[in-house]
Amino acid sequence: MPPGTELSDRLVVTGAGGQVGRELLRLAPTARAYTRSRLDITDPAAVESVLRPGDIVVNCAAYTAVDGAESDPDAAFAGNATGPAVLASACTGAGARLIHLSTDYVFPGTAITPYEPGDPTGPATVYGRSKLAGERAVRENCPDSHIVRTAWVYRGAGSDFVATMRRLEQERDTVNVVTDQVGSPTYAADLAAGLLELAGRPEAPTVLHATNSGRASWFEVARAVFAGIGADPDRVRPCTSAEFPRPAPRPAFSVLSGTAWRGAGLTPLRPWESALTEALTRTAR
Repeated sequence: MPPGTELSDRLVVTGAGGQVGRELLRLAPTARAYTRSRLDITDPAAVESVLRPGDIVVNCAAYTAVDGAESDPDAAFAGNATGPAVLASACTGAGARLIHLSTDYVFPGTAITPYEPGDPTGPATVYGRSKLAGERAVRENCPDSHIVRTAWVYRGAGSDFVATMRRLEQERDTVNVVTDQVGSPTYAADLAAGLLELAGRPEAPTVLHATNSGRASWFEVARAVFAGIGADPDRVRPCTSAEFPRPAPRPAFSVLSGTAWRGAGLTPLRPWESALTEALTRTAR
């Protein structure tokens, strides 16, 4: 549910032009929104100038080019580590709270059971290392902050995986999708609702995981997209990651456990299948 007016008016959304930022603003339209062009989160003076005591900052700003980070680590660490450090320090100075969005990439991706918040990290990519550095900076500079890790986020619009599968269904007879990467597909609208609920729960644990429940391979998600739009899912063909080499290795296993989220009394995010159905319906309008 959208937050009450008082809570919404205290919300500050950074990275407001991204997938989760857009959904946060749809649910909390009176929040103060800052896109990258409006606020450079690596600029301490700029950040301090927009914060007020009692604000709740939801940081969705990030450098998300996983492959690009391998060749431009400075940009990745600026967006994912320096920026969060500046935000965290500014929040502490202003008497504001911070909810910082992080990623499954902080883990090595080699587990066989869902990752818990306290499990050992060990990123295998520059992107993952930059996000982990950001987590550490947030904890160090704003001890009362919340870090929320998520995974495989989509809106079903733009260039995300779901939108890409819809486009490729129109353009190709068959589509090859990897079967050996398994994770937690997460609908941005559901994640945004969860973050807004967390905004009203300052007593929640510091590190949490929030994804739609269940697990799937990218192949299974692609088949579900095809089926959901009335196309033949058998047009999606299985392949391996080795057939699509990328500069940054993708985690083989990215499933995040929601146990701590539920244990904190927060509303569990629904199964990924029903979330995907809603996303496909919504973006078809």
